[in-house]
Amino acid sequence: MSELIEKLKNTHQLTDDELLRFLAEPQPEDELFAAADELRREFYGDAVYLRGLIEFTNYCKNNCYYCGIRAGNPHAERYRLTDAQILSCCAEGYSLGYRTFVLQGGEDPYYTDDKICAIVSAIAKQHPDCRITLSIGEKSRESYQRYYDAGARRYLLRHETADPTHYRRLHPESLSLENRKRCLFDLKAIGYQVGSGFMIGSPYQTNDCLRQDIRFLQELQPAMIGVGPYITHSETPFADQPSGDLHFSLKIIALLRLMFPKALIPATTAFGSMHPQGRELALKAGGNVMMPNLSPTAVRKLYDLYENKICTGEEATQCKGCLERRIQAAGYRIVTDVGDSLVPTAAAEPCGAIRGKE
Repeated sequence: MSELIEKLKNTHQLTDDELLRFLAEPQPEDELFAAADELRREFYGDAVYLRGLIEFTNYCKNNCYYCGIRAGNPHAERYRLTDAQILSCCAEGYSLGYRTFVLQGGEDPYYTDDKICAIVSAIAKQHPDCRITLSIGEKSRESYQRYYDAGARRYLLRHETADPTHYRRLHPESLSLENRKRCLFDLKAIGYQVGSGFMIGSPYQTNDCLRQDIRFLQELQPAMIGVGPYITHSETPFADQPSGDLHFSLKIIALLRLMFPKALIPATTAFGSMHPQGRELALKAGGNVMMPNLSPTAVRKLYDLYENKICTGEEATQCKGCLERRIQAAGYRIVTDVGDSLVPTAAAEPCGAIRGKE
């Protein structure tokens, strides 16, 4: 498989047959991860961007079959943060150096466009030098435009799977792949930096599903690609399904780095939930973003998309300190600046200055 790794390094592309072969056959991991790490260092040096995550509501109107906060989970303990709590999380994150805040929540009807715009405007007023990212699901183009006008500049919305048949097996009839794609292209047209991605090893996923995921990402060209191993939750219809495989998931991270050399690729919490050094392994496979949690510790365990999630008991200060030590031990350095994708940074400026600020 070395020839495919070499082709990826040089052209960032594979044919469908080569891609399926890459997914199906084992690769020399040392060679694959080294190639991915070399490419990320070419564009981003040793920088790992931190984004402060605020999980502000675990209410959700949807009933996705894989999700622990699905509307159909009667045992989920629900919560919503107040506006004051959200602003307090941002203030604490700002004092720790964070300059990007990610507001993530279920599709909660309580949060009307007016409420979301008020929160975004308040954060922008309190921290005008920061970037605001939203991750609140499928909305109309008009809603997305209102959030943008209020000050949001980034939006994360995983497509989860680009295979229509697979999508239907993961979601109820009320949701559609067509609408999810519409949302993503609307966001790009408005001017957001868009993040998308998919679960690795979700029930009924095949290598051809993954091929379609990658082709869709090539069409969308998102600024961020968020992937992670699927982890089973006992309060879902997939309770008896196995979780995804850590090593295969790391292989996908490396593949994405080689195919999308300028993308922001998070080392997601799911990796750390599967292995004590899972996030570090994801960084070494090509990841360059982490999202430490700024949410109040009292609610972190309640945002249980999957079970056995790590970092639910640490204060924000502890979380950042832990991550900084882990990132340094892995051979990288943290960057809490707003950061941007598609722009070479530390590799061209070894003194550590970051170019391409928004």
